[in-house]
Amino acid sequence: MPETSTEKSATLYRMVMTDHMCPFGLKSKDLLERQGYSVDDIHLTSREAVDEFKAMHSVKTTPQTFIDGERVGGFDDLSAYFGNEVKSEDATTYQPVIALFSTAALMAIAITWVSMGTAFSGRTIEWFISVSMVLLGLQKLQDVERFATMFLNYDLLAQRWVRYGYIYPFVETGAGILMMAGALTWLSAPAALVVASIGAVSVFKAVYIDKRELKCACVGGDSKVPLGFVSLTENLMMIGMAIWMLSKL
Repeated sequence: MPETSTEKSATLYRMVMTDHMCPFGLKSKDLLERQGYSVDDIHLTSREAVDEFKAMHSVKTTPQTFIDGERVGGFDDLSAYFGNEVKSEDATTYQPVIALFSTAALMAIAITWVSMGTAFSGRTIEWFISVSMVLLGLQKLQDVERFATMFLNYDLLAQRWVRYGYIYPFVETGAGILMMAGALTWLSAPAALVVASIGAVSVFKAVYIDKRELKCACVGGDSKVPLGFVSLTENLMMIGMAIWMLSKL
């Protein structure tokens, strides 16, 4: 950790061009200012200036921060200098699913309030699950190709019929929308029940029987969420919702 002093100053070299402003330069400046530093913010305004700076200091990237005349480095180096954990791009995280399910819960409460004039009712759970299905489906639909490729790692039906991986996001999203509206339950509930049952069995086999460490395709093809409890919960929620909707027919 750096020593604290009454006046702290740093020099920041960052790329600021007409057609490009480096976002990591802005993040470095913001971090320094939040740490109480007075920043000498030096702009590199041309490609020639950038190349000259890199050659002079034997660095490959900008921005670069200097504190007390010593080069700290880029934004990740600066974050580490102040004791902040720098996460790897490949590190597993549950942040996407936490954000998604939290948003789904708030949306379900909002729908309940608008339609029933109360914050919670029996239908709030139904809307929470159906909204979650739609949001999860949208994550997959952003890049169906990448989702289908990741899905092949563990889904038993997709491994036998590759095209199923391309169909699944549309089934999940469509079933969720129909369940939100309470329409065509005879179609949406069985569809959700079938795909979720296959998914639950596939996840259980891959994680708890085969003991494989995989990334979950539940929030799209670039997911860093580990395959396991979250994936199984997603499928069990869909199964429960489908059975409940069928029981109401």
